[in-house]
Amino acid sequence: MKTGPINFESLVSLCGQTHEAMLRQVARSVNIGLVVRNWLFGWYIVEYQQNGADRAEYGERGSE
Repeated sequence: MKTGPINFESLVSLCGQTHEAMLRQVARSVNIGLVVRNWLFGWYIVEYQQNGADRAEYGERGSE
């Protein structure tokens, strides 16, 4: 990073670059958060449906 005085154009460019870099970081963070949230929602639903069992019980009724 430059030290010392900078001109106005450099200041504007630096602010723009910083803004773009932070927008990318925020988008990544939000995407990670949404993936984790959605995974947890799915896990909660499976736990609810299976009542804590390790596996779902399919075909309990058999062929009646």
